[in-house]
Amino acid sequence: MPNPYAPLLAEIPVERGTADVLGGTTAYWTYGDAADPITIVAVHGFRGEHHGLEPVVAHLAGIRVISPDLPGFGETPPLPGRTHDLDAYAAWLRAFVESVAPGAIVLGHSFGSIVASAAVAGGLATPRLILVNPIGAPALEGPRGVLTRLAVFYYLAGARLPRALGDALLRNGVIVRVMSNAMAKTRDPRLRRFVHEQHDAYFSRFADRDVLHDAFVTSVSHDVREFAPRIVQPTLLIAAEKDDITPIEAERHLATLFPDAELVEIPDVGHLIHYETPAAAASAIRGFLER
Repeated sequence: MPNPYAPLLAEIPVERGTADVLGGTTAYWTYGDAADPITIVAVHGFRGEHHGLEPVVAHLAGIRVISPDLPGFGETPPLPGRTHDLDAYAAWLRAFVESVAPGAIVLGHSFGSIVASAAVAGGLATPRLILVNPIGAPALEGPRGVLTRLAVFYYLAGARLPRALGDALLRNGVIVRVMSNAMAKTRDPRLRRFVHEQHDAYFSRFADRDVLHDAFVTSVSHDVREFAPRIVQPTLLIAAEKDDITPIEAERHLATLFPDAELVEIPDVGHLIHYETPAAAASAIRGFLER
């Protein structure tokens, strides 16, 4: 399926780089030019990697975006000698931004919203914070809490089965497609096919079952609410009206917990704003940065 955002993305220069962070090597991609007046460090979601945010990047021409793969995902190996819990991910993000793009605006999508919020609340210096599909309530309490509980057993089984069986289960294409179908809301068959193919290509690019299990436990054990009151920077929340992980009512409440936050609600989309409505997300980001 042709990438519907490829023509826009092709107009933006991109360069791969690496950085030594917390004893490991982080792979990252820089979109745009060093002369661009604004730099954003964009953190992807659980089981994803930098490709997932490219549709949003495609609509942000003129803004420099640096998009790393989280440790243990994509082309970034796990952090050596560490459990991949929230403390580790937050420390990694602080060190990465300070090394590669000090003073950059920080953006986090989904699980990345938890990592970004924890890092900023913990002292990461950034002028502004942008959260897309923020995890604004416990995942186990969302509209599809039953499915989330099934996911708990799925990842637990993947971690405890013999390694070959566990790895095969966690990378199973049928289960990945079930996840993709559960999250996609678009009725456009071509866009829906693109979403599925993106998940088929990138949703299983994790290093091993141990880091995946650590990250999953982290993703369901924390949410942005615990960090919001300590984030004094102007914050933009971009939420979906049909998100099955964090319902819109919870996102509206989350916005009230920040000292300085604004909420943009996007209709007719769920937890895949970055794939299904990237232009609307980019428009909200530009408006926020202009203000």
